Amino acid sequence: MVLDVSFMKETFGTLWTGVPVTLSLTFLSLVLAAPAAFYAAVLRLHGARWGAGAVRWYVSFVRGTPIILQILLLYSLLPSVLNALVQAAGLPINIFEAVDPFWYAVVVFTLNTIALLSEVFRSALLAIPSGQREAGLSIGLTEVQTYVHIIIPQALTVALPAICNITVNLVKGTSLAFLMTVKDVMAVGKVAAAYGYNYVEAYLDVFVLYLILCTVIQIGYSLLEHRFGRFRQQAA
Repeated sequence: MVLDVSFMKETFGTLWTGVPVTLSLTFLSLVLAAPAAFYAAVLRLHGARWGAGAVRWYVSFVRGTPIILQILLLYSLLPSVLNALVQAAGLPINIFEAVDPFWYAVVVFTLNTIALLSEVFRSALLAIPSGQREAGLSIGLTEVQTYVHIIIPQALTVALPAICNITVNLVKGTSLAFLMTVKDVMAVGKVAAAYGYNYVEAYLDVFVLYLILCTVIQIGYSLLEHRFGRFRQQAA
């Protein structure tokens, strides 16, 4: 088999048009998931039994089901539910046309990331001695102030490697967003390949582009770890 090199060069440039969508989907999912995931981790550690149980069930559910199945189910159900609610309210809006599929993808990946990040945050919080929380409260800090000024900075340093892993997996996982007609890198590659059935060339281009994106992200997190690690060494 002979690869169409000229097609690969042209397609590789075209694939970059899907990078903003892929990165936006990754960034929004992480930013929206982080507060809920942290609250879930705290609830798991210090919350009521029913709250901790609910979080445990949610994490187990997300971990135990394939993300592609979560995408297909939510993309099938959510628009229909929203449309029924809009019609019941008497609003002249067609949800199927009004809402960009990108936002359905954000919802899916955010819900998935909440479960994964909550476990990362929980393990990071467990790595911080409980005496630090008690010390913060004993000097007059509120619960929120204790977490913001004492616990979170230390827990974030511990959690960075795992957060990097989740971010990289999220970037790769967003390649499934094409199932919801989102025009990310994978969708752009599939469309380009369909004209001349150059799927091998297109997928090689996609492979290389994802490798570049994930490598850049890992380098960025490595720099953050180095910076936080330097502060820890100074403190020691």
